Amino acid sequence: MAAVRPRTAPATRAVHPPDPPPVLQRSPTPPLHRATSYLFESMAESLDLRAGRRSGYVYGRIDNPTADAFATAVAEMEAVNVAGPVEGQAFNSGMAAITAVMLAVTGAGAHVVAPRDAYGGTYGLLDGVLSRFGLAVDFVDPTDPEAVRAAIRPETRVVFAETLANPTLAVPELPVLAELAHAAGALLVVDSTLATPVLCRPLEHGADLVVHSATKYFGGHSDAVGGVVVGRPELIREVRAARVATGGVLAPDPAYLLRRGLSTLPLRMARQCATAATIADAMTRHDAVLRVDYPGLGTHPSHDRASRLFDDERFGAIVTLTLRGGKEAGSVFLDSLGLVAIGTSLGGVSTVAQHVASTTHRQLDPQALAEAGIGAGTVRLSIGLEDPADLVEDLHRALWAIRGFWRL
Repeated sequence: MAAVRPRTAPATRAVHPPDPPPVLQRSPTPPLHRATSYLFESMAESLDLRAGRRSGYVYGRIDNPTADAFATAVAEMEAVNVAGPVEGQAFNSGMAAITAVMLAVTGAGAHVVAPRDAYGGTYGLLDGVLSRFGLAVDFVDPTDPEAVRAAIRPETRVVFAETLANPTLAVPELPVLAELAHAAGALLVVDSTLATPVLCRPLEHGADLVVHSATKYFGGHSDAVGGVVVGRPELIREVRAARVATGGVLAPDPAYLLRRGLSTLPLRMARQCATAATIADAMTRHDAVLRVDYPGLGTHPSHDRASRLFDDERFGAIVTLTLRGGKEAGSVFLDSLGLVAIGTSLGGVSTVAQHVASTTHRQLDPQALAEAGIGAGTVRLSIGLEDPADLVEDLHRALWAIRGFWRL
């Protein structure tokens, strides 16, 4: 005999519907959990979860199953040829991820060695924010091991590097940086956003923590903002504590999109890297271009290192052009593009261009820009999935528009 439901008012029945039927079949896509809070079978369960005596979920600001699924997938991709477990934590942006790392492993009186051509957001965080709380920073050339060695102090806690510098695409010798950091009792933290684990996995080369702006290639469709940190469980526990304290949790909807994007990441990166190589080669032969930065070119200072550290002779999907004629030429060039759009960020399916000194590295003063190898006419191209010939044609049209600057 079926159980008799108690007589309740319509409003109560609307709020308390029957539980959905269990799903017995395995879904090809992970579920999306939007709950902001969770319900418990007993007070004991609630207390055990809050005390960490039992695994599970309590509150959406602390943890979310969809965000955890994304972070776990990234950790799996990074954990190649690594002894021991690798875990991850997801964040609401790449800068939130870097901030949590710095809060977790440094403090007042600590010291960080960072790249002089660091991404502008990282530069601003270290130089303009955390320095106010007693964190000291030295910005050096990360491709020069002696410069890194000279900058390390007894109080150094982090050597920070980027697998591919933005926008010069310099590639540091990661195993050497790991040796220098570890000899000083410091950690090597690597931002590997532009490489992704498809091209290079810094943990494999001695890094302790790897950070990504998942907004870029992981999502791949310019519709989700997020970040992620992966590394040894004992370090990730500290990073998670900093995330929980600062509220940097990744929301479930972007987490779902970012997790979905991982499925096509290898295919997209293969196509984008191949097209970037075509673009870089074509741009080296144009008189309007003073310099092409792309590590796939034999003339790039980091070509040999990238060839050793990166998989399958793929060198990323960013091509940086320094145009003759400075900022004015760069502005005319960007305004003359048709297929390629002027856009923010990178890593999407559409090719976008932006003036570096005015956007990603606007936090750097003229001297810092010069030291980072960024000129007034430097333009960064994030290569998408369009036909390579169409992109080359569009870029040539825009270069012809600035002929007055380079034909003088």
